[in-house]
Amino acid sequence: MQLTSRSRVVVDKKMSFMERLYFPSIFKGMAITLRHLFKRKVTIKYPEQKRKFSPVYRGLHVLKRDEKGAERCTACGLCAVACPAEAITMVASERQKGEESLYREEKYASEYDINMLRCIFCGLCEEACPKQAIFLTDRIVPSSYTRKDFVWGKDRLVEPVEPSQRIDISQRLRRKES
Repeated sequence: MQLTSRSRVVVDKKMSFMERLYFPSIFKGMAITLRHLFKRKVTIKYPEQKRKFSPVYRGLHVLKRDEKGAERCTACGLCAVACPAEAITMVASERQKGEESLYREEKYASEYDINMLRCIFCGLCEEACPKQAIFLTDRIVPSSYTRKDFVWGKDRLVEPVEPSQRIDISQRLRRKES
């Protein structure tokens, strides 16, 4: 049974003596190796020299606070739903009396975890958030040897209360608007 009308003629051409020794192929490979040996190196000496990143680079996540120092996240779950890697999990809780300065709304995320090993740094969580609570910064996620160090909770994600220690995302906001 023939599936297509196309056919290909296979030629069994005899190789010459030099082709059978594979010397031309070996010399071509060595020429390519020598050419690359004398090219300019692209490696940088990392701790001393830092590589310049693209302005749209997406790195470390941060949960932002508002001007008064209250957490912006209202545990709506849109970031977790938008995440294609299912890296975000959260538990919503009701705000108690006396916690008005800590949380903006009546509902807040008592637990908020991002599994950095699952995250693909696509930025969909950032786009889905209606309160502009989560952002991907230009910082690199630190490396580690254990898996538990890559599951980040609120203790590592929420930015500090002091305005001087907060992460500046104004350039990222300007790029989103334009």
